[in-house]
Amino acid sequence: MLTQSLNTKAINTPISGSKVAVSIDPVADRLGAITGHAGLVVTEFSYRKDEEIYGEDEPAEYVYQVVTGAVRSYKLLSDGRRQIGAFHLPGDVFGLESGASHRLAAEAIIDTTVRLVKRASLEKASGTDVQVARKLWTMTASELRHAENHMLLLGRKTAMERVATFLLEMDRRLAVAGMMALPMCRRDIGDYLGLTLETVSRALSQLQAQGILGFSGARQIVLRNRQRLHNLDA
Repeated sequence: MLTQSLNTKAINTPISGSKVAVSIDPVADRLGAITGHAGLVVTEFSYRKDEEIYGEDEPAEYVYQVVTGAVRSYKLLSDGRRQIGAFHLPGDVFGLESGASHRLAAEAIIDTTVRLVKRASLEKASGTDVQVARKLWTMTASELRHAENHMLLLGRKTAMERVATFLLEMDRRLAVAGMMALPMCRRDIGDYLGLTLETVSRALSQLQAQGILGFSGARQIVLRNRQRLHNLDA
């Protein structure tokens, strides 16, 4: 949670030894464009692997953006199961809420640095600046599209189709020089796709056996045949 981070995290100092070197693309820095245009105060905090950024039902006082690393937002069900709603990667904005509290919790998947701005400041700026309001609406609409796509994935797709959809999404968001280095583990992937760890592993092994993908380390994946993967996702 942020209260803890205020007391224990270094401000404006990324954690050393982070496993993800990717940072925000200035062209795609939507939150930076808003805060820079409106002259809002932005702060950076660093979180260790698996450390909570905010909890479910905590007051939604800030809006966040991943600078380096990766974040998962999730909900714990009454029986202890976990449903991951989204993976937030460098440049992604999260914590936008329609109500006064967070519907999901958020944790750093690996050592992560986030940028944050007070929600009240954003709302005040959007009330007086059409450009800020438009950019905030664009970010909110993007979150809604992701939620709709995720609902379709969980409700209508087979296990293999879900894994194919996930790989294509990560390929679009993460791939560098033909390879994607996944920050999340297979259990995270399963909790995102509504599948067991064993089902995710079996699907990946089948895709590898079919020559659709290859592994270079536990979480580094090369897509060798994107068209066949697209066909599985169709």
